[in-house]
Amino acid sequence: MTTHPEQGHELVPRPERSPEAVRVALAPVAPHRLGEMEQHKEQALATAIQDGRIGHLQHWLTHWQVQVEIERRPDLHARHHAALTALNESSGKDAPEFRTAMDELHAVEAEARQAVSA
Repeated sequence: MTTHPEQGHELVPRPERSPEAVRVALAPVAPHRLGEMEQHKEQALATAIQDGRIGHLQHWLTHWQVQVEIERRPDLHARHHAALTALNESSGKDAPEFRTAMDELHAVEAEARQAVSA
């Protein structure tokens, strides 16, 4: 596991790219999401077997690395939570605040994805 102090206080170190390391890192920061992670893994595995392509499992692992990055970094977690709240409070998909919140969600996920791929 590695950490990057320039991103501020981190709740857990950034895990290595392995399913077990990502699961272990998720457990203390978002234990309520472990079942979701397992269900998503089973779906990815079934699809990989059906299609004969490992890419589904690679996508699953990257997705959960990004989720852990958001959960382990209070700055990203706060931005993510605020964007989700704004989405839920918006009057609909045509509302300006909806688009702003979606843009922020995409920005948070892109920052997390870049961090885990560095």
